[in-house]
Amino acid sequence: MLTAFGRAFKTPDLRKKLLFTLAIIAIYRLGAHVPTPGVSYSLVQQCIKNSPTNSGFLGLANLFSGGALLQLSVFALGIMPYITASIIVQLLTVVIPRFETLKKEGQTGQAKMTQYTRYLTIGLAILQSATLVTFAQNPGTLWQGCTNIMVDDSLFTIALMVLTMTAGTGLIMWLGELMTDKGIGNGMSLLIFTSIASTFPGALWLIKQQKGWFTFLAIVAMGFVIIALVVFVEQSTRRIPVQYAKRMVGRQMYGGTSTYIPIKVNMANVIPVIFASSLLALPMMVAQFNRNPTGRSAGWVEWIDGHLVRGDHPIYMAIYTLLILFFTFFYVSITFNPEEVADNMKRYGGFIPGIRAGRPTAEYLQYVLTRITVVGAIYLAAVSLIPLIAVAAIGANQNFPFGGTSIIIIVGVGLETVKQIEAQLHQRRYEGFLR
Repeated sequence: MLTAFGRAFKTPDLRKKLLFTLAIIAIYRLGAHVPTPGVSYSLVQQCIKNSPTNSGFLGLANLFSGGALLQLSVFALGIMPYITASIIVQLLTVVIPRFETLKKEGQTGQAKMTQYTRYLTIGLAILQSATLVTFAQNPGTLWQGCTNIMVDDSLFTIALMVLTMTAGTGLIMWLGELMTDKGIGNGMSLLIFTSIASTFPGALWLIKQQKGWFTFLAIVAMGFVIIALVVFVEQSTRRIPVQYAKRMVGRQMYGGTSTYIPIKVNMANVIPVIFASSLLALPMMVAQFNRNPTGRSAGWVEWIDGHLVRGDHPIYMAIYTLLILFFTFFYVSITFNPEEVADNMKRYGGFIPGIRAGRPTAEYLQYVLTRITVVGAIYLAAVSLIPLIAVAAIGANQNFPFGGTSIIIIVGVGLETVKQIEAQLHQRRYEGFLR
């Protein structure tokens, strides 16, 4: 990987793309530390220092923003509204016929879908920024024992904060698309990569301060093992061979080629983890607004506080695991349609050796997909439980770096970016078989 980056910097046009990408990343990280108007930066830092890190969906959103969310900075919402909008638009393609038609129209339809995603991102940014401002007016819901972090809570200041955070989300979206066009790799993915990677040094150093050098070095060594296993699984695919029959079109002979359908072990990526965290955050949010600050709260509120707020509780882990397993099967079922793949193969004269075209092919694909999805779902659940087990076992920070969504995204984006760099290097310096 380091060799690929070294050769890329020696190529003038690739060097420009890499430097442009690094410049965008620097701007993104700078915006994550610029405070929103109306918020006292020193008081926010004091609240963060004196309170434990939030878990659940709020902790996940803070992770995706590189810690900017809980600092209430200009880029507080980070890339999360765009991720949510992309997932919603992707799910709506199954429900709304218009979206399904646009998906099949190729580049033109994809451009229209991207436009819808942008509009929905801005709408979600307004909603989420208004919610975050509500939390800022009652900082005790974010940090225990924190009372006041806003300099002014007038209507004008609140509107300005909502506008600033929404504009920050729009700017991040534009920077990501600019990076995709003029830089290296997928811009949105690299911004998420940057946000998560920026939390690694602080989380590891906190473990060193709390547990000492031995635990720190043991966790780093364990991290390398986890990364190796995640790379292995993320690169694992089941290749289903496909043979295309020869056919005559006019005077030209087409077909007669062999290819394969690649089915990844982890086809759902980190989407099930995001869904599970979001769903588990709902009861916590409802309980948050129904607590009795002066006396005893209702029984169901106390049960949620005792079982679903702490991420290291066995009931939380069990529900979290079941939700990940369910959403993995759900998401894979709507993104990969065996009947549609079988119909396309039959239309162009393709078949799987030993399997009849049509319905038998669809049943065979469904059988293979189900078996692979079982392995992928168990893998996702196991990796997602690593931070929770670390919190329970050694009392680590809730943003334990080696596990969950963080390690899957870091590895996935890193592999994809290196592949793109190597592909562009091969285009410019193709050496063939002889050196």
